[in-house]
Amino acid sequence: MELKIQKVSVKALSEGDKTTFDAGTLKVNRQEIVDMLMKDQRFSSVRVELARPGDSTRIIPVKDVVEPRCKVEGPGEVFPGFIGDVETVGQGTTLVLGGAAVVTCGKIVGFQEGIIDMSGPGADYTPFSKTFNVVLVVEPVEGLEKHDYESACRLAGLKVAHFLASAAKGTSEGEVETYELPDLARAMTSFPGLPKVAYLYMLQSQGLLHDTYVYGVDAKRIIPTLIHPNEVMDGAIVSGNCVSACDKNSTYSHQNNPIIDHMYRKHGKDFNFVGCIITNENTTLADKKRSSSYAVKLAKMLGVEGVIISEEGFGNPDTDLIMNCRKAEQAGIKTVLVTDEYAGRDGASQSLADACPEADAVVTAANANETVVLPRMERVIGLPDTANVIAGGFEGSLREDGSIEVEIQAITGATSELGFSRIGAYTI
Repeated sequence: MELKIQKVSVKALSEGDKTTFDAGTLKVNRQEIVDMLMKDQRFSSVRVELARPGDSTRIIPVKDVVEPRCKVEGPGEVFPGFIGDVETVGQGTTLVLGGAAVVTCGKIVGFQEGIIDMSGPGADYTPFSKTFNVVLVVEPVEGLEKHDYESACRLAGLKVAHFLASAAKGTSEGEVETYELPDLARAMTSFPGLPKVAYLYMLQSQGLLHDTYVYGVDAKRIIPTLIHPNEVMDGAIVSGNCVSACDKNSTYSHQNNPIIDHMYRKHGKDFNFVGCIITNENTTLADKKRSSSYAVKLAKMLGVEGVIISEEGFGNPDTDLIMNCRKAEQAGIKTVLVTDEYAGRDGASQSLADACPEADAVVTAANANETVVLPRMERVIGLPDTANVIAGGFEGSLREDGSIEVEIQAITGATSELGFSRIGAYTI
């Protein structure tokens, strides 16, 4: 399966009489977007705001972030099951507005959305301080259930991301990069001498607005299965989560999964990357056992010698992570885990809710309980008072002067367990 990504670089964002893209500038007609989204009768109002890197702007509470993409050649359409049909994606050519993002903002749950600061110390913790953001502030009609509000908000972000990318169709700008893996028959015999490695991709699926969608299907309704990494780039996996902002895998981070990108770049050099196994994170012991055993069974069927396993969330999903690790290691498959930590503000508490001796190769995305003071911003998009109830905040987090004291848990993407973050480390 071959996918070409035509990535054009957005270098400026402004208002325009019509939504267009030319010479690096994305111009947005707000009313076009409002008119499109207000066709959804679940909204009482829609407001469109623009936020640029370096602006003294705070966005709160953030639900999701989506990168504008659309198909320009080949079967299907991006975000299958939502924008496109449910036909398989991951082939042909996809146009990407690199450096742009659609940010959805709404008080759906309140305590499990996030903060994006476009400047100041908070901007150092989120990758979305560096993107040109089209922000959708969407309000529900009276009496709308939370899950319907989330569904409407999710669809709004995907629609606008597709709409913005479509405005750049026909451009000759940008560079094209090709992603391709052979079918399994050839993959099994490719690169003799190199270890075969797969990616075990854990998806948040605990329910009660802790959901991820695969081709439009809630991931808690699936058993572990194979997915081509190219499908992920075309939006086959979409976030529906209202979980802690720091390690929520936004749709944008799925589209730009750094683990998949890394494995492609090392493919044929350090190892033979044979594909992705997606699995869910469940709430019952029986479901955890079923999914972990089935995921490891698929890895054994592929004959891999190693897997990289990434988690989403913390606490209850830690048990899924460790169960996947232990069963893989006991099956003779070496594992590397990617997670984050909740070790308390002093860093002295147990980092994960579960552990096992086999988990001896772990990459951490940092301690989400670390605190930071976010200074007052000149402009706030959304509802600043949610800082007092947001995960990582507390009563009094929002100070009278407009500054906010929170754990970095409240900052969107701060400790991404896909590695899509701005926190790093080096050896001394």
